[in-house]
Amino acid sequence: MDALSALLQDLDFNAEVFFSGSLCGLQAFEEHENSGLLHFLKSGSMTLITDQDHELKLEKASVIFMPSGSHHRIQIKEFNEAELVCANIQFQPRQKTVLVDNLPKFLCIDIDQDEMISDVARWIFEEAFGAEHGRQIMIDRLCDVFVMQILRYVIRNGIVEMGTFAASSHPQLSKLMKALTANPEKTWTVDTMAESVAMSRSKFAALFKDSVGQAPMEYLTDLRLSKAQNLLTTDKPVALVANEVGYEDASSLARVFKKRFGVTPKQWLKQRFGSRRS
Repeated sequence: MDALSALLQDLDFNAEVFFSGSLCGLQAFEEHENSGLLHFLKSGSMTLITDQDHELKLEKASVIFMPSGSHHRIQIKEFNEAELVCANIQFQPRQKTVLVDNLPKFLCIDIDQDEMISDVARWIFEEAFGAEHGRQIMIDRLCDVFVMQILRYVIRNGIVEMGTFAASSHPQLSKLMKALTANPEKTWTVDTMAESVAMSRSKFAALFKDSVGQAPMEYLTDLRLSKAQNLLTTDKPVALVANEVGYEDASSLARVFKKRFGVTPKQWLKQRFGSRRS
C-alpha cells in the first residue's frame, strides 16, 4: 500500500450541495467549523475575495476549493452573471488535523489544468440535482474521490509534500509540524525541534527523515521558500519578505532562493507575471 492510500484508508467525507444557479453582485460566504467549501464556476466571470482581501479574477470554468471553508466573498460585476454551483464538504476533527490544516487556504484549478478534478466536481453537482436512487451515497463517494484527486494534485505539483501529511498524523510530530508551518521564521535548529518533541537529536532526525522524506532543516528551508513565494506575489519588498520567513536580509534570501529555484526572487516574479509586473 502506498503512503497516501495508507493515510486515507480510514477517512471519509460528506458533501451537501446548497446552491446552483446564477449569481450577480457581491455574495458573502461564512466560515463553518470542520467544513470545506467547493465552488464550481460553470460559466461567466467572477472575482474571489479572501478574508485577507486577496483578489483572484476568474474568467473561465474553474473549480475553487477552500478546505477550511474560510470566510470569503464572490464579486460579479454589474450586468454580468456567473453560473455557479456550491457545496459544503464535511470533515471529521482528525481529518482536519491530518489533511485540511496542511492544505492551502484555497485552491483554484481551471478545467484545463486538471480534467479529472473538474470531471469529479461536475459529477458531484449533477448527482446533487438529479433524481437517481442512492443519490446521497453517490455524492459522498464522489466527494471521497474529489478529495483524493485534490491531494494528488497538490502533491504532484509540489504545493504540499506527501511527508507533510504523514508527519501531521504522527502523534509526536504533529505539534511540531503545526509550529513550523505557523512560525517558519523562528530560529529553528535540529536541537530545538528535537527538544520540542522531547526526543534525542538523533532519534528525532531519523524519525523526521523517515516520515517526511527530508532532513528537518531541508524541510524548513522549503517551507520558508514557499512562504516567501506567497509573500512576493503580494508586492512586498524582498527585504521585508526575507525577515518574515527567517532570513537576515534580501541577499540571504536571494542566495537560498536561487540555489533552490535557479533564479533570484525578482527574476522569479518576472517569470511568473511577465509584463503584468513590468
